[in-house]
Amino acid sequence: MLRLMSPSDLGEHLKPFVFLDLFAADMRLMQQSMSMHPHSGIATVTVITEGDMVYDDPQSGRGTLEYGGVEWLRAGGGVWHGKELAAGESRLTRGFQLWLALPPELENGTVDSQYIGARDMPRVGPATVILGRHASAVSPVRAPEGITYLQVRLSPGEQWAFTPEDGQSVGWFAVAEGEVDAGGRVSAGQIAFFEDGAGPMSFRAHSTSGATFVLGAAIPHDHPLYLGYYSVHTTAEALAAGERRIAELGARLMASGDRRTASGNVPVFR
Repeated sequence: MLRLMSPSDLGEHLKPFVFLDLFAADMRLMQQSMSMHPHSGIATVTVITEGDMVYDDPQSGRGTLEYGGVEWLRAGGGVWHGKELAAGESRLTRGFQLWLALPPELENGTVDSQYIGARDMPRVGPATVILGRHASAVSPVRAPEGITYLQVRLSPGEQWAFTPEDGQSVGWFAVAEGEVDAGGRVSAGQIAFFEDGAGPMSFRAHSTSGATFVLGAAIPHDHPLYLGYYSVHTTAEALAAGERRIAELGARLMASGDRRTASGNVPVFR
């Protein structure tokens, strides 16, 4: 795990984007070590940049997520998760997990989860539209308005440009593989943000390596961040309500016993 953004550092400047991890793991080992943990007040977005993972959930069915696929989990008022994705066919899996701070009307609301395979995600040129809109394409993910999140793969030397929608003055990108020139070189494992994200963003992949990266643009989240251990809310009262719900769910989870599916997944507990 490589932590690229946290709510207490870059997340304060790039909200609603408040957390970003770049991960690389043998999922067979990662699933054993990853524990169930809670969230409230946020949505988590998991995308794969290399390899695959499987999901297995009574509400969502069973399938595979690979490059271009997405797991969306709006934690709202409280949820426990951590084992709903398991190893697929690939031994090594790489990807990003992003957290979004939710607006007040959603931060203590109902849980919403989606698993969408790559073939059902819209693409525009080299970009997969994970959240929001880009050009004529609209993501099927039920994300709040005003947020765009893209997954981009450029061939060696390829150039590409992105123009945010009106009001999207927050802009950043993070590189999973290769190297990108966007007015300065950004390599794998690094994140960069645009001082004024409202203007066009131009990217050029390294001439030999190409590049894979994610890009976020959004209307600013004009609320303070109240932080719990796994939660982010807009007020102290909302945080307290989320943490009470998490504690209630935790007690029920402990009492529920083994909830694993045949593939070893543990569905999201809500």
